[in-house]
Amino acid sequence: MIIPRFSTIYLGMKQDRINLDYLDNCPVGEAKPWLRSVLITVGWLCVAMGAIGVVTPGLPTTIFLIMAAWAFARSSRRFHAWLYGHKLFGPLVSNWENHRVIPVKAKILAVSMMTLSVIIVMAMFPENWLLPAIMAAVMMPAAIYIATRESQVPVKAS
Repeated sequence: MIIPRFSTIYLGMKQDRINLDYLDNCPVGEAKPWLRSVLITVGWLCVAMGAIGVVTPGLPTTIFLIMAAWAFARSSRRFHAWLYGHKLFGPLVSNWENHRVIPVKAKILAVSMMTLSVIIVMAMFPENWLLPAIMAAVMMPAAIYIATRESQVPVKAS
């Protein structure tokens, strides 16, 4: 799907749309030509991991799609527009980009997997308290950040 330079993709969401005009004013800008192919590869790997995450319990989808959107924004306008216009992935990325929203299901899954990974490490290395402590110290701020984000797109006052 090729999108003209100044265009807007409309989704089937209630009064929500994705505006790609900001790409022309992106503070980071496009990557250098030698880095573009690397970022496109990273973007497609993240899309693949996100797609696998849709059907695999425990594998996150949203974070991989956000990383893909970042990579595509700096490497390929066409792939970036495709991701935002995708009927399944587009709303997830759009809600994060426009509203910083993380769905409740994704929050529960992310925090649960963090907790489970610390518990597994504690069980695997019962004599070593330092590794689980470091993991918990690193994961705690991420869990707090995830838990404190909005869960639904704010309703606009009419």
